[in-house]
Amino acid sequence: MRSVRAWAGVYARGLAMGLADLVPGVSGGTIAFISGIYDELVATIAGLDRRLLGALREGGVRGAWQAGNLGFLAVLLAGIGTSVFAFAGLLHWLLANRPVELWAFFFGLVAASVPLVGRRVTDRRAGTWTLAAAGAALAVVVTSLPPLVRSDAPVFLAAAAAVAACAMILPGISGSFILLILGAYAPVIAALDSLDFVRLAAVGLGVVTGLLAFSRGLRRLLARHRTRTLAVLTGFLLGSLNALWPWKAQIRELYTHSDGRIEWLVANRWPAGAGEIWPAAALALLGAAAVLAIDRVAGERGSGRP
Repeated sequence: MRSVRAWAGVYARGLAMGLADLVPGVSGGTIAFISGIYDELVATIAGLDRRLLGALREGGVRGAWQAGNLGFLAVLLAGIGTSVFAFAGLLHWLLANRPVELWAFFFGLVAASVPLVGRRVTDRRAGTWTLAAAGAALAVVVTSLPPLVRSDAPVFLAAAAAVAACAMILPGISGSFILLILGAYAPVIAALDSLDFVRLAAVGLGVVTGLLAFSRGLRRLLARHRTRTLAVLTGFLLGSLNALWPWKAQIRELYTHSDGRIEWLVANRWPAGAGEIWPAAALALLGAAAVLAIDRVAGERGSGRP
């Protein structure tokens, strides 16, 4: 049994994961990994299958709750949900009005995460590094894609959310960025802002479907090919920095949102001078410090179990 303090730690991890998943380019899976709950999260989601029905018949609701580790999932989801609903509007504003500062903070956060995930890769042979390089290259390609379509139809949002959910539990591959590429990010944020329950229900259905389908394969990979899988995930993290580079140049207009905001095709650029560099560097260091603090706490407490 977890202590009250340990449950509070799970909730706090959920808050951090929800905040990360709101930002295109940052993965909640990264937070789960460095905070020490990644394996438990993947195993818990993958375990939501027919065996729970057997546990329900044999031990009732209490038996199924314990067998499926549903308390952990419920508290974590409560933290994620709290963060999503509390900070969606703020991050929406920051992305529109303070993008350099926001990207700089998360650039530092993800950059500091790369060695933290990479140190778990115990096999240092050339083949392992090749897998890491392939993961980095794939992440760069994915994060360089422009938005493809734009729709707020519930069926489309459900399908996009199912694809994005697969990325949500992968360190380095951002579910929000997948939504952005598919043209579903703005409609999802708008639905959160306006509490459009029809579209939110569609997104929730898509997320659940994607997580259940993907987590089982990921659990098998971690069990059978852990080092190689971690090498690819380290590459994903490194390659995702392409999307988080704070300074962007607007190339061409893609479309205009219903609230008047213009969606631009952007490309990375160099900062214009010291006036742009120092504030961003300070926020990047703050993001890195946040990750190191999370990693230190996770190292002291393990997975959160007493």
